[in-house]
Amino acid sequence: MSRIPDSPEEIFVPLIQDYLRVFAGELVSLIIYGSAAGGLYIKGKSDINLLVVLTPAGMDKLPQAFSLISQWKKRRVAVPLVLTKKFIAVSLDSYPIEFLNMKNSHILIYGENVLEKLEFQHDNLRLQIERELRGKLIHLRQGYLEAEGNGRKLRKLISASFTAFISIFNALLYLKKGSAPQGRRETIKEVTAVFAVDTEAFSNCASIKEGVDKFSRKEVEEIFGKYVREVENICNIVDAL
Repeated sequence: MSRIPDSPEEIFVPLIQDYLRVFAGELVSLIIYGSAAGGLYIKGKSDINLLVVLTPAGMDKLPQAFSLISQWKKRRVAVPLVLTKKFIAVSLDSYPIEFLNMKNSHILIYGENVLEKLEFQHDNLRLQIERELRGKLIHLRQGYLEAEGNGRKLRKLISASFTAFISIFNALLYLKKGSAPQGRRETIKEVTAVFAVDTEAFSNCASIKEGVDKFSRKEVEEIFGKYVREVENICNIVDAL
């Protein structure tokens, strides 16, 4: 039961069976999202993100799922995001980026596809994109001061922050074009082309995130500086939209 899967598909059937055993007819949907749905799953490193949609009555059964969730955590299934259809419907103005990214990269493994027909308002999406970008920019600058030029700490800061920027970039492309790619590298290529920012800055960050680079400490410092400058450039672009 505790073996980490080689691929997310290995766990779909037993995962469905376990959730049906607990929630039965109160289970509306089971949906995989994030890296496990976008072809970026790495055994032993990636968590498998799960959206569980229940009826309101199903929410009352959550205490019965404690053991289930604990067991699946051993197989790298993260603590699930548990929502109702109504909660999703009324939250699109508050969390458009999160739901947009789930819509753009997900695998329905059981029940109703509650993400498929979601629609997002331009103003709500633009406002959250700007808020998230500026918040992340503040975080990067604070992290830089805390790192005090330490290359290892700057690597860690880049790696920890970069996934969030890919999600924001996908939302930005959706805002501009009505669609967005799924892959990390494809997103970088498209967002830098559409908004005329430095591709290399973000491609180098992707290499650090993926653990495939051989950058020196000095190079990491330079990459971090470009990273922050280009994020600021995108903040200004979004502000002008």
